[in-house]
Amino acid sequence: MKTSHTKLLSVACFSLLFAAGRASAQVTSLQMAPMQPESAAASSRLADNSAHRSARSPEDSPQLAEADLPAAPTPNLPDAQAASAQAASAQTPATAQKPASSSSLSLGDLGFAPTQTQSNTQLQALLNKRTHMLKVHQTLGLITTAPMLATLITGPMAKAKGKNGQPITEPTSANLDFHIALGGLTTGMYWTTAYYAMFAPRIPGVKPKGAIRVHKALVWVHGPGMIATPILGILAYKQENAGEKVHGIASAHGPVAFVTVGAYCASIVAVSWPIHWKFWEKNG
Repeated sequence: MKTSHTKLLSVACFSLLFAAGRASAQVTSLQMAPMQPESAAASSRLADNSAHRSARSPEDSPQLAEADLPAAPTPNLPDAQAASAQAASAQTPATAQKPASSSSLSLGDLGFAPTQTQSNTQLQALLNKRTHMLKVHQTLGLITTAPMLATLITGPMAKAKGKNGQPITEPTSANLDFHIALGGLTTGMYWTTAYYAMFAPRIPGVKPKGAIRVHKALVWVHGPGMIATPILGILAYKQENAGEKVHGIASAHGPVAFVTVGAYCASIVAVSWPIHWKFWEKNG
């Protein structure tokens, strides 16, 4: 009996639990059913609002238009080109004047007076004439060196060896005449050369310096020597032609000639050192 009562109680409890479970499931389903339409309606309203907002124009939504960035203005190409051209033309003179103002120094700004910068035709003509005469002087001076050295070399060959009262037998008359001819040629060319130096126009206020001073100082040696040498040579010739031995002041003919030639060559070297033999050089 106890066993049957126990089974009945267990079945009754199971039935009650089953009934309670179904009742709770129905209640839950009833509570959830009215919430689904609300959630669907809410989602549909959100979709409609987003579509409506996307379809609205900036005029319908002033707040959105104020929040957006303003559209870029469309440039007017002819006006913009004209404005840029005017700006470039306005800047070009300014930039062009800058280098001109920086490099527009005049001779007056450098300390030269107007009288110093003006051309002087007379002075220019004077300089041209002086340059020409000094070039001729230089050329003739070099040419004169050749007969001068030849005269110096042939001098000992023209010395007579005859005794007193006897005709000159050595050297021959040809040697003597050749020496005399070379001496005369040298003297003529020397004084012609000196003419172009002595009568070249002088530049006021310009004084010789350096090698030119040495060149001019040596003139006081070879100039008198070129006067004394021919005179002494004539005296020596007369004494020898008379069968006399060269004596007295005429015997200084040879030494004076050597000193004269040495001073003359030194004066050439003074203004020509270092010497460039330009006729040996080839033009590149």
